[in-house]
Amino acid sequence: MRAASDDPSVPRRSKTDVVDAAMTVLAENGLPGLSMRRIADVLDVQVSALYWHFPNKQALLAAVSARIVGQGSDAGEIAEAATALRDRLLAHRDGAEVVSSSLALGLLDLPARARLVEGALVAGLTDAAAHVAADTLVHYVIGFTFHEQQRMHAAVVGAANAAVDLSPERISDPGDDFAAGLALIVSGIRAAARTGS
Repeated sequence: MRAASDDPSVPRRSKTDVVDAAMTVLAENGLPGLSMRRIADVLDVQVSALYWHFPNKQALLAAVSARIVGQGSDAGEIAEAATALRDRLLAHRDGAEVVSSSLALGLLDLPARARLVEGALVAGLTDAAAHVAADTLVHYVIGFTFHEQQRMHAAVVGAANAAVDLSPERISDPGDDFAAGLALIVSGIRAAARTGS
């Protein structure tokens, strides 16, 4: 039986506990199964107890997104920062979709974006162009990874279009495709820096 949230003998759950439980539910059920009810069940609390920490589900998803992308500093060039972001997204089921939603609503400060701006400035872009380059890279990384995770999930559940062979021997390594696209974008950034665009 769930404890009443006003029972002083029961320790209250922290904001971190709620995000931990949400991460567990996301790993087990994916974004479609990430409901407040399931999170409350993991914590053995009433759903209303979650709203002590988060005013709505989107605020909770923003905290989950922040956990996914991390706060650590990734040293390195533009390509390394973009690849590190992709790795973080791939480490979590539906990571790209969760993060994309929070970014679109302005609820997430993406640490990788600041590193990408810095890398573009070092490459020689103007401040305005560096911000455009960083946004372009973020959209590329999230979009590519979102599609990659969707294909992986479709292959696992057998939901892929029968005309599309998703077997490992019939598709190229997504990492290779990602790196090739990233190299084109980075080359474009360097070319723009050389021409002063």
